[in-house]
Amino acid sequence: MKKKSPTQKKSLKTIVPVTLAIFIFLLAGLYCVNYISQVNDEIRQKFDGKRWSVPAVIYARPLELYPGMQLTPDMFIQELQLAGYRQENPVQSPGGYFRKNSTINLITRDFSFPSGIEKSTSLRITFSANSITNLSNNKTGEELTFTRIDPARIGSFHPLIHEDRLVLKSSEIPEILRQCLITVEDKNFNTHYGVSPTGILRALYANMRAGRTVQGGSTLTQQLVKNFFLNRDRTLSRKIQEAVMAILLEYHYTKEDIFTAYLNEVFLGQDGGRAIHGFGLASQFYFRRNINDLSVAQVATLVGMVKGPSYYDPRKNPENCLARREIILRLMLDDNIITQEDFTLAQKSPLSDVVPQGNGFNRFPAFLDLVRRQLTEQYKEDDLKSNGLKILTTLDPQIQWNTEKQIKESTSVLANKTDQKQLQGAMIVTGRENGEVQAIVGSVNPLDAGFNRAVDAQRQIGSLVKPAVYLAALARGYTLASPIMDVSLAINNDGKSWRPENYDKKEHGQVALYAALAKSYNLATVRLGMDVGMQNVITTIKSLGYSEQLQPYPSLLLGSVTMSPLQICQIYQTIASGGFYLPLRSIHSVMDSDDKVLTRYALEVEQRFSPELIFLLTHALERVMHEGTGSRLQFSKDRFYAGKTGTSNDLRDSWFAGFSDAHLAVVWLGRDDNKPVSLTGSTGALRVWGKVMEAINSNSLEATEPENIAWQRIDTTTLQPATAINRNSTLLPFVSGTEPVTSWSAPEIDLQKIEDGAKKVEDGAKKILESLNNLFK
Repeated sequence: MKKKSPTQKKSLKTIVPVTLAIFIFLLAGLYCVNYISQVNDEIRQKFDGKRWSVPAVIYARPLELYPGMQLTPDMFIQELQLAGYRQENPVQSPGGYFRKNSTINLITRDFSFPSGIEKSTSLRITFSANSITNLSNNKTGEELTFTRIDPARIGSFHPLIHEDRLVLKSSEIPEILRQCLITVEDKNFNTHYGVSPTGILRALYANMRAGRTVQGGSTLTQQLVKNFFLNRDRTLSRKIQEAVMAILLEYHYTKEDIFTAYLNEVFLGQDGGRAIHGFGLASQFYFRRNINDLSVAQVATLVGMVKGPSYYDPRKNPENCLARREIILRLMLDDNIITQEDFTLAQKSPLSDVVPQGNGFNRFPAFLDLVRRQLTEQYKEDDLKSNGLKILTTLDPQIQWNTEKQIKESTSVLANKTDQKQLQGAMIVTGRENGEVQAIVGSVNPLDAGFNRAVDAQRQIGSLVKPAVYLAALARGYTLASPIMDVSLAINNDGKSWRPENYDKKEHGQVALYAALAKSYNLATVRLGMDVGMQNVITTIKSLGYSEQLQPYPSLLLGSVTMSPLQICQIYQTIASGGFYLPLRSIHSVMDSDDKVLTRYALEVEQRFSPELIFLLTHALERVMHEGTGSRLQFSKDRFYAGKTGTSNDLRDSWFAGFSDAHLAVVWLGRDDNKPVSLTGSTGALRVWGKVMEAINSNSLEATEPENIAWQRIDTTTLQPATAINRNSTLLPFVSGTEPVTSWSAPEIDLQKIEDGAKKVEDGAKKILESLNNLFK
């Protein structure tokens, strides 16, 4: 075997390391290429796609104004503040208002309704005697017959990270904000390619001189990469990754794309559990202004907060914020972004010209919960959390506030009287004729976002079921004057003898049907229901709007079934609307992020009972309020409401459901542990209902009378026809042809006797006249 020469050995020693080095270099290069390719794909995929998970935003109903509307200036300002309006004098831009005595000037904001965009308008509104007396255009002086205020943002459906933002388009960015942000954060933004070597060196020099980190070398592009793609780890590998991604981002996208994305992504503070991202939302959150309405000082404040949103928060750390704003203003002056006059004026400006206050965002948890449930029937959960939908709802803030206030105060008083510290409650208010949910409270603490009792609490309904029993009877030939025996009875129920009792433990004998309902007599109701038939009663309950299964147990006639306040509200909605089934709705329409209408929740109407039968039942429910279990409610005798009390066994649940001319409301009171609360429907829930009706100034019920209704007076004891002179009588409505007729017949008339009697009267009159003549001669 031939030995290798020393030269050959030396060559091999050289080739092997070089080859290995080349291999490692190629491998590293291949890794870098592969890494850059992966990073490049990640950037393109996220930046070209949906950049942000923008939550669906929920709006209250718009406030519609017209001369003659019942509204006080204080109530109006409360609505304006909920909608994010601010007080300023003079009013200069959209979202501003000013009150002087009984006149309010304001400028509305643009808003896209399903019918189209309504542009900003300058308004003058004059009030007198708690109503609007004049409505006019502040610029032209033209008197207006109608206008509406852009609705308040009352909530959103956040993704798990709870970020929120108002995404701005490039064309919506004010030039002063653009210049200021570049001057402060990245002077070379328009010339570098993602990273700025001079900026890095300048930052290193400044930090070395200070002995600590006082300046960052990151460009706007790098900051965007850090916020948009990466975590906040301060490691060398992450900084290298940040630089690579910044260069790739600059390669693929324009400066305008990058700047607009940065403006929408940057973190600018915290609102409880909601993270404020982007200058669009920050301008509204801190100053109640749209981005284009910010003053020079306000622009400087927001740009200054980029460095540290918490440390420079104008509300929590005003001194830090003022010092930072001064620095930003001087930079703006030095770069000729503002004039010396602008600078001087901005220096003197307060940090904010609005008073921090609850903006109503997510402060109506029970209502938002109902909206979410109704939305998820047609939309996926991800759509609600990421697609920036606009949800226009039926919430009436005025009714909601009053409902919250009254249920909280009234239950507190009742809890003290009955020594029930754990007393809970729920209430729903809807429009009587349209089924729109105007207010909903799920707890005596309205801000409690936990268990929504208005929707989820399943409680025994007691006598609230009785109108269904009586409606079933009316549909099968009974009248309001039909006699019912209110006497004891025993019913075989699954081999056991069931003996119902009246609340007062008494029997009342024969009573009229209307009186049995008004007085809520249990014995009469059970007898009536058994005569009508359990299946007919169940069919009536389902036709009224209850969708769950019911068992034909006799105890159902006295409300042994459990339902939620929302289910009760649906049942009574059919009665209140004249026999028309209206599915309760909390949403008007859904629009996408481009203001295109996706879904309209139109009014659905289905007639399920004749107007005549519902008119009779409504009359009986009015009697409940004047002479029955609802008469505890103190109101003027010329005011008419219709409703029914409900009390479950052992006084565990106190209910009331009733309606006025414009509103239907259901109240439940009880304890979560289902222990007795020592309250009947009339001593508990009725009082809360009355307070709410009074607070929202709900008018007296004016039920529309169908054409074929006949009125007949009856004796309340004999239940026979009577005349008005009978003090023991009452006037009742009947379907024409069903009213009772008199049982007595007219006596025969003897005309000869009448003629003889008339002759005697005439002769007597003549004699009297003769006597008078003789007297005065």
